Amino acid sequence: MRHSQKLKEMERRRRRGARLLAAGETQAEVARQVGVSRQTAMRWDRARQEGGLEALRRAAHFGRPERLSPTQRQELVRLLKEGALSAGFPTELWTLPRIAQLIEAKFAVKMVASSVWRLLGRLGWSVQRPTGQARERDDRAVRKWKAKRWPELKKSLRDKAE
Repeated sequence: MRHSQKLKEMERRRRRGARLLAAGETQAEVARQVGVSRQTAMRWDRARQEGGLEALRRAAHFGRPERLSPTQRQELVRLLKEGALSAGFPTELWTLPRIAQLIEAKFAVKMVASSVWRLLGRLGWSVQRPTGQARERDDRAVRKWKAKRWPELKKSLRDKAE
């Protein structure tokens, strides 16, 4: 379901709930019939009493406002495309903490990793994984580590848990 359709459906539920409340149904019964919590039905009832059905219309925008302006978001995309090396990082790998550092340095906006993740999603960016193995990988050393060291680590973790 698209975002706008979901918002319209939520508004229909609010309006249905308001009609039921206006017809004398209890908040608990409205919550049951419409599939919301009693607190939500109580909030709808209060809004309906204070502002009528108009008070239950969907807002044009809800949630926190964007932290970066459209111009800043365009600039961020440009900086990301230039690469992490050109932004002063030691490798080309973009990580959420690095992007958060970049945003804070360039736009004076502090963001946590989860907010950076959501911002990148809104900008159409997604996680990219390396496509192969490192050329310098030593398969024999990996097998040896898995056979000897990993069981020791698992055992020590199990002993700590007990």
